[in-house]
Amino acid sequence: MNVIETNQLQKVYGGKIAVADLTLQVPKGEVFGFLGPNGAGKSTSVKMLLGLVKPTSGQAQLLGRNPGDPQAMARVGFLPEHFRFHEWLQANEFLDLHGRLFGMDAATRRARIPELLEMVGLSEQAKRPLSGFSKGMLQRIGLAQALLNDPELVFLDEPTSALDPFGRMLVRGIIHELKARGTSVFLNSHLLGEVEATCDRVAFIRQGRVLQTLLLRDLQPDHVRVALTVDSVTPELLAALARVPGLAGLDDARQAAETAGNVAVASTTTIEFMLAEEDAIPLVAEAALASGARLYGLTPRRVSLEQLFLDVVGTEDSGQ
Repeated sequence: MNVIETNQLQKVYGGKIAVADLTLQVPKGEVFGFLGPNGAGKSTSVKMLLGLVKPTSGQAQLLGRNPGDPQAMARVGFLPEHFRFHEWLQANEFLDLHGRLFGMDAATRRARIPELLEMVGLSEQAKRPLSGFSKGMLQRIGLAQALLNDPELVFLDEPTSALDPFGRMLVRGIIHELKARGTSVFLNSHLLGEVEATCDRVAFIRQGRVLQTLLLRDLQPDHVRVALTVDSVTPELLAALARVPGLAGLDDARQAAETAGNVAVASTTTIEFMLAEEDAIPLVAEAALASGARLYGLTPRRVSLEQLFLDVVGTEDSGQ
C-alpha cells in the first residue's frame, strides 16, 4: 500500500512552472527522502500533497484520499521549515492547544503531552514560554506538535537544520522509532548525511521534475571511489593503472603526466578514481607496484549520497 501517490502533478504560477511533473509513490512504513537544490519545487510539492495549494494539473492521493481531505489530514503530522508558534504560550499549553484542535479529549491530552515532551528532550521546559526557546528548542517542540495525533504519515521539512549534534541524534532516533512503529515519514532535508542515516529511499528533484528515485541499499558496496597514495605519481604508474578493468577518472591526471614528459606530476602523490567492482582493488595495488611505485595507501570509499546527489542533480547553482 502506498501512503502517497502522484501522477504528473504540476503547478504553474503566472506562467512560471514551479512543479513540472511530480510522479512518485511512497509505500507505507517507509522513510522517504525528498532531495533537490533550492528552487527545485520541493516546498510547492509538499503544499500540494497537504492540500494547501491546488495543483494546475495531475493527480495525487494521500492515504488513499485527495489532498486536504479532513479524514486524511486527521492522520497526518507536519513540521514546516518556517514555523510561527504562539510565543506567549508555555510548551505544554502550546501542545494542549493543538491537541484540542485535533479533537483530542482531555484525558488523552494529559497522557500524550508529557510523553511527547520526554521524546523530544523538553520535559524540564514544559512550563517555559516559547518566547524563551532557542531556535533548536522550537524545532523540537514543533516536532512534538507534528506527532501529537499519533499520525500514520509525517511530513518533516528540514527537521534538523537548527539543531546541534545532540539534537540531530535525538531526531534521528525518533525517526527510527517512527519507522519501527510503521509510521511513514516524508523527509525534506539539505543535510544529506542525516538523510543517508535515516531514509530507506530517496527521490532527486530538479526544476519541479523527479530525476531519479532509488533505494539507498542500492548504493552498491562494490561501487567504490578509491584514493591511491604513492611516493610519486609517474606516467608509468598512470599507464599501468589505465590497464586495470573498470577504472575511470584518470584522464586529467594522464593529461598532466603527458605534458610533463617522463617527469612525475609535480607535488602529486595521491590520485582518486572510480572502480566499477571492489574486486579490482588488488589489481590496482599490483599495477602500482609493477610500475615501480612505492605504495603508501589504497583507500576504498563508498560513493556518498552527497556525491550521488551531485551526479544526478548537477553542480549548477540554482541561484535561489
